[in-house]
Amino acid sequence: MDPSSLLVARVVPDVTGLDKHFDYLVPDALRERVAVGSMVRVPLHGRRVGGWVISLGRPDGSVSLDRLVSIAKWSGIGPSAEIIELASWASQRWGVGRLRPLLVAASPPSMVGSRPQPTASPPRHDDVALPRLVRLPPTGDQLAMVIEALNRGPALVIHPSIDEARRLGARLRQAGYSTAAHPDQWARAAGGVDVVIGGRSAVWSPCAGMRSIVVLDEHDEALQEERSPTWHARDVAIERANRAAVPCMLVSPCPSVTAVVWAGDSFRRSSVSEERDGWPILELVDRTREEPWKRSLLTSPLIQHLRNRDRRVICVHNTKGRARLLACRTCRSLQRCERCQAAVMQDDDGSLVCRRCLTRRPVVCQNCGSGALSLLRPGVSRLREEIEAAAGRPVGVVTGDSESLPDCDVLIGTEAVLHRATRADIVAFLDLDAELLAPRYRAGEQAMALLARAARIVGGRDEGGRLLVQTFLPRHEVLQAVLHADPSRLAKVELSRRQLLGLPPFAALAAVSGSGAGEFAAATGLEASSAGDVILLRAPTWDELGAAIVATPRPKGSRLRIEVDPARQT
Repeated sequence: MDPSSLLVARVVPDVTGLDKHFDYLVPDALRERVAVGSMVRVPLHGRRVGGWVISLGRPDGSVSLDRLVSIAKWSGIGPSAEIIELASWASQRWGVGRLRPLLVAASPPSMVGSRPQPTASPPRHDDVALPRLVRLPPTGDQLAMVIEALNRGPALVIHPSIDEARRLGARLRQAGYSTAAHPDQWARAAGGVDVVIGGRSAVWSPCAGMRSIVVLDEHDEALQEERSPTWHARDVAIERANRAAVPCMLVSPCPSVTAVVWAGDSFRRSSVSEERDGWPILELVDRTREEPWKRSLLTSPLIQHLRNRDRRVICVHNTKGRARLLACRTCRSLQRCERCQAAVMQDDDGSLVCRRCLTRRPVVCQNCGSGALSLLRPGVSRLREEIEAAAGRPVGVVTGDSESLPDCDVLIGTEAVLHRATRADIVAFLDLDAELLAPRYRAGEQAMALLARAARIVGGRDEGGRLLVQTFLPRHEVLQAVLHADPSRLAKVELSRRQLLGLPPFAALAAVSGSGAGEFAAATGLEASSAGDVILLRAPTWDELGAAIVATPRPKGSRLRIEVDPARQT
């Protein structure tokens, strides 16, 4: 047999835990159908498994011809060659070195035999210049941003909430645009429509004739995959747009530091009056004159709102993942790290340690020098009962485990209540300091995101929307940013702080945990530090970090979890 007449396909099997690719012969009967990205079935270890064709070519001599077996079946159309190249980049960027989990995200939920006819409209103004970053207040209409991008032609739109993406898709259809919802309408997206829209995995969706990418609420951590590899839809969208030579527009009421640095001068914001009207009134309840270790979280201003039966009130108390806060009994100040301003906690040896930057100091107040400190322990077990007694009306509880929203005008819950409820007159944060001072470098951004989500529930100040925040830190940059409806107040502080501490986007971080983490971290040759059970790796760039992680063999018998750019660990 003449080797030059043979066609060989390199296939990534769809088998969990198998991180290799294999070569297969393409039978003559399938040559017209098998292409890069095709989904096929191949023999592997005595059984047939699914897989993806990632390359095609002539035999290269790496495997003898008599050992090659043929592809058993062509199953359907899969990710394009461009998406496979993007996935290959992402596998290195997020330090996994394997394609399968990314190809799963990029594939249709069911086999697609052919692409439907395109239904996209001709571009109206294909030379429209889009800004890289748009700061839109919480109550601003995101539809206008998408329609602006559509003037260039077909657009790929990513939203952190699948439900919100579907609602936005319905509005676009009412406006006369053809849409494809990812992943259910994968084939329609591949055929060609005006808008391909979906959650974070939509960043891997086909989009025929794509002329722009829009990422809505780019600050939302739901855009980051929780499982390994921990890819972020915003960063994948930026890279995909760059490879396709089309603009990528990020939209957010409170842009992340990463977005601000990437956008540079290509930035747009609403007028001062529009942005102010788009944020609700912020009522700060300053508790600095109270005893910080006081058990009750019910202040007089909160009780007044609870007793007003004309108002629907949501109380947020995010008990999961809270920082343990220490307060000085003498001057009543919360204990913070003198280097990065995160909350400190008492270590086993009695010292005060910051879990964010690992700075240590003796057990003394940084404000007055007193050694008399108390651990704050708000009484969460009777919180609902306290609120119910104060309000004089029923109170419903909402957590991540709640199946439905209670039929009450007063609700208490974790941040899950902000994802379930759609309307309220007041959202009250009973203990936001635990979020503001959490030992994570993204703590400020995450607290700001909570306030922005609550702002959408109550509406802007022109609609009478109101947020109530009980705090010992009324001058904190997050609260000042919301108070003045100016998110740049937070961005400026975060930029300087992260640059000083060498945190993303000015460096690259990964969190390594599990058995063998210490041995693995040492073998990478990267800067490493311990934060509890997690080891943090740091590198100057994401490329260097990913390359070092991929190139380092896993210790024998280890069970590692590696999170590149971890959302909640640091």
